[in-house]
Amino acid sequence: MKMSVVVPAFNEELGIAASLGSIRDAMTVFDAVGWTSELIVCDNNSTDRTAEIALEAGAQVVFQPINQISRARNTGAARATGDWLVFVDADSHPGRELFLEVVHAIQGGRCLAGGSTVCFDRADRAVALAGWTWNRISRLMQWGAGSFIFCEAAVFRELGGFSQELYAAEEIELFRRLKRVARRRGRMLAILHRHPLRTSARKARLYTSREALRFLWRTVVQRGRTLRSPEECFSWYDGRR
Repeated sequence: MKMSVVVPAFNEELGIAASLGSIRDAMTVFDAVGWTSELIVCDNNSTDRTAEIALEAGAQVVFQPINQISRARNTGAARATGDWLVFVDADSHPGRELFLEVVHAIQGGRCLAGGSTVCFDRADRAVALAGWTWNRISRLMQWGAGSFIFCEAAVFRELGGFSQELYAAEEIELFRRLKRVARRRGRMLAILHRHPLRTSARKARLYTSREALRFLWRTVVQRGRTLRSPEECFSWYDGRR
């Protein structure tokens, strides 16, 4: 079995070394069970030292010139040679325990894809409430957070990967398609929850509550059309760090 870990990254020089260190440490779990693995970073048109730092960390680096998370993940997946893909955001820190849960889910034989609940690196009530709410929705709806997704590579390619029509919420759209495939094939999706992914709450620091609520309101009123515009999805693409 071979595992391919794909990390999309746009102007992440401040934190990617630490994130890749956490990912590398978690990947030792694959070695322990006799699996091989590779680490791929997709530099999504960064203007800083993201690619250089990733190379220094021993990752394979590929380049995607169009700023879009879907394209970055798909470009990294196109380079991957593993039987399974694991997507981890560049501001996230998975632990060995979480990767071991992934191993157990795969070894069970029925899992087609999955994700993880999350916990944030900021001790703030509003952030904690947002995380708790998302985790409940994630487990109920079987939607994986974009910060951590694992999927059988053949199925991912069969589905065409992440939708490149969307600039946000592309993970939810992918999981909707994965759920249909899983039902047809008698497989299952797994939202792991015993060891949540630790990820950054920087959006709460960089953007006001008003900005976030305005985006949510416009997304609801426009029935998701905002998700097709990089200008509307500014908190993912304006480069604030």
